Amino acid sequence: MKYFRQWFFLQLQCFLIGSLVDSFSLSSATSPLSVTFKVGNQAVLPCSWKQRLGEVAPSTCYIQWSSPADTVFELQGEKKWQAEEFQGRMEVPEEKLKSGDCSLVISDVQIGDTGRYESFMVVDGVRSAKTKVFIQSVKLSVSDYKSILSRGPGEDLVLDLYTQHSVKVVFQGRNSSEWSVVWMRGEEDSERMEQDVANEQLTIKNLKSSDEGMYKVMDEQGLGVSTVLLSVNEGSKAVKLAQTMDNQVPTDGAVRGSCSALLLLSVLVTVFQILHLF
Repeated sequence: MKYFRQWFFLQLQCFLIGSLVDSFSLSSATSPLSVTFKVGNQAVLPCSWKQRLGEVAPSTCYIQWSSPADTVFELQGEKKWQAEEFQGRMEVPEEKLKSGDCSLVISDVQIGDTGRYESFMVVDGVRSAKTKVFIQSVKLSVSDYKSILSRGPGEDLVLDLYTQHSVKVVFQGRNSSEWSVVWMRGEEDSERMEQDVANEQLTIKNLKSSDEGMYKVMDEQGLGVSTVLLSVNEGSKAVKLAQTMDNQVPTDGAVRGSCSALLLLSVLVTVFQILHLF
């Protein structure tokens, strides 16, 4: 009985110490990297399986990326799968995967893509059973665009849509609390609204004072892609005109230089005439 108790307490100590070590290792390994990108750009979630599996590559590279809700991407040899909301936007370059780089590339990243992602390598375990090995946790933040613009009456406003997932533009007038839809993707161009599909831009032509206010570009989920605060005033046009005139009017130095050149030319002509008389 005495030996049993000693054995029991020894096993308990080993268990507790092992649990502490495992917990510490896990918490350190799961501390996420943080990356931030602007909406519409390409996002890269860094990952390297060598830090967990060593230098020797698995016989077959099988990588998984998951969000807290579900698996979002899988790549096993030539077989690839993406979640519906990421269809055509996710990739792990195969040429880099075998050398240890399992980074996830998200094209045309959206505000709704913000969140935490974790990567796993699926390897052969005991008795050929498949085992998932945790590799990396990454916290992705996607931010929108904000700008303040000033235009003169009659000028045009070019709004950047940034991504093909931008589906509408809403407007709130300067003295209003109501939002109204001024553009929807798929609508035909109007006299004052023109979309540049290739460059993902929307032009509002011939601005009026009533166009002054806030414009929001929204995506399919109703999230803001960009916010533009616009002021329309005569001063904006006057400033541009003054800048243009400044560029056209010669400086004092240039005027003095021109006068000096004319004076020298006049002296030379006079000397030539005097010599001609002799």
